[in-house]
Amino acid sequence: MKPDNLETQEEPNFFKWAFKYAATAGIAGIICCVAPAVLFMFGLMGGIYAISFADFFYAEDGSIGTGSWILRGLAVIIGVYGIYLYRKKQNQCSMDPKRKKKNLILMILITVILGLGIFLSLEKWSSWYFDEHIVPAQQEEYKQMELQE
Repeated sequence: MKPDNLETQEEPNFFKWAFKYAATAGIAGIICCVAPAVLFMFGLMGGIYAISFADFFYAEDGSIGTGSWILRGLAVIIGVYGIYLYRKKQNQCSMDPKRKKKNLILMILITVILGLGIFLSLEKWSSWYFDEHIVPAQQEEYKQMELQE
């Protein structure tokens, strides 16, 4: 008979943990391009400002800049932290050590694959959105500024 005050620990769901931290890491790694695209999409930012915001994270030649590397490093830290928390939570449960190891490996694989997938998908989408919508709006804004002078 179990005492009423003992709480049973539930096994953490590795897929939920992996998805949560993979999505967070993927978005954090590419927020430099997604944020201005979303703000532009809702009319909260013009084309000139959206491109200058994104340019802060890239070098003048279009290559990855320091700001972008910092965001990608932050994404990796978020993913590793999620794995660490999962492992810590998993070790609180009394379960088979082989199953713990298998679940941890699955958690790591799902986090890496989903995180990269989300990052690369958002990178592709934001590149397309910038080329199709923001760059033409920026050029139009520059034309309007020239006409006003």
